[in-house]
Amino acid sequence: MEKTIAAIATAHGVGSIAIVRLSGSEALGIAQKISQSETLSPRYAHLKTLYASDGSVIDEAIVLYFQGPKSFTGEDVVEFQCHGGVIVASMLLDELLKQGAVLAQPGEFSKRAFFNGRIDLTQAEAIATLIEAKSEDAARILSKQMKGELRTFIESVRDQLLELIAYSEVTIDYAEEDLPQDMIDQMDSRLEKIATLLSESAQTSRQRMTLLEGYKVAIIGRPNVGKSSLLNALLRYDRAIVSDIAGTTRDTIEESIKIGTHLIRIIDTAGIRHASDTIEKIGIEKSLEAVEEADIVIALFDGSQSLGSEDEKIIQILNDYSTKKIVTVINKSDLSPKLDRKALERFDPIALSCKGSTQLLVDTLSALMDQGNISEDNTLISKRQIEAVEQAVKEIELAREPLHDNELEFFSFHLNSAITSIASITRPMEYDEMLDKMFGNFCLGK
Repeated sequence: MEKTIAAIATAHGVGSIAIVRLSGSEALGIAQKISQSETLSPRYAHLKTLYASDGSVIDEAIVLYFQGPKSFTGEDVVEFQCHGGVIVASMLLDELLKQGAVLAQPGEFSKRAFFNGRIDLTQAEAIATLIEAKSEDAARILSKQMKGELRTFIESVRDQLLELIAYSEVTIDYAEEDLPQDMIDQMDSRLEKIATLLSESAQTSRQRMTLLEGYKVAIIGRPNVGKSSLLNALLRYDRAIVSDIAGTTRDTIEESIKIGTHLIRIIDTAGIRHASDTIEKIGIEKSLEAVEEADIVIALFDGSQSLGSEDEKIIQILNDYSTKKIVTVINKSDLSPKLDRKALERFDPIALSCKGSTQLLVDTLSALMDQGNISEDNTLISKRQIEAVEQAVKEIELAREPLHDNELEFFSFHLNSAITSIASITRPMEYDEMLDKMFGNFCLGK
């Protein structure tokens, strides 16, 4: 019998409410003991005083009992909604451990839910990813996954592949039976459709990874064009030091900010120029690394000065990374213009002043991140899932060649590998399932 586990389920820190959770066969007994209650009705909110083993009062809290198997973990679960803050929740957790519970390992509640059949792997991954969602679109996708939409898609594909391998096994073992002559062509046609469907799902899901993981945005430019001022303006507080001295920013500065419906990581980089100072050189190297890693690059130019050699270096960087999403900004539009915009025309620059409004840049970034949003259907939410689907497609393609040559043993081998890959997203395939498909779809009189 697994031990009863306990953990604080809310984030560490000060808040109005903290939730402490118990799961396991002893959960109800422990909850009754510390609340001094003879009974706790399932799915009913009880206002109870909680007591330590020495009789002292810990807190007054809401106690909720969820009877297994109709609970998140499939076991008896008790949740205590106590007053927020570090001390009260910790005191309650310590008492639960004294009463026989053990401290839960990271993810152990969800792990038990998986092993008890309450959720599958797609739902478990959705739960973990939703907690760290970086956009509202990502949250919507993950909420659908928690309801089992991806599982439905994967199970449908899995069933089709099981059906095809059942056809193959029947053909191998019962070749004397009167089977349709065009079965091979039918099987190949179905395989082609499945491979296309899976390939499209993997491709569009890769495009959506930045939506799920969050965008990285790097601000680049030569010294003194206003990169730190722009960062401060977007954050609406003075995060970066601003001065007229070139090379003030010598390291990258990273902050999170919400743009539109997206939570992004914005990076202020050191001014890119020819530098003799060792520390400044390191900062410039890190600036180039930030450009390499960024999903979006904001290239900043000073509209009050003519284009110089250091600006040309920035333009060269933009050309080198032309496949990235680039926003070109001409800063200091409140001053007399001296920059020849023709040199930047191909980058479709926008003009603003960091001392004024940055709303035009915010709108541009928001539109850029919203571009190309595709159907949320069949979206894979992790690299593990994408790689599993891509491997399944590879095995399906390998299976089609021996199928045409009537080498059904090799066909079955590759198709089994495809099923194993696709099934790893939700649950492993069992051989009995293939037998059920085989004997359920054919009346062989055996």
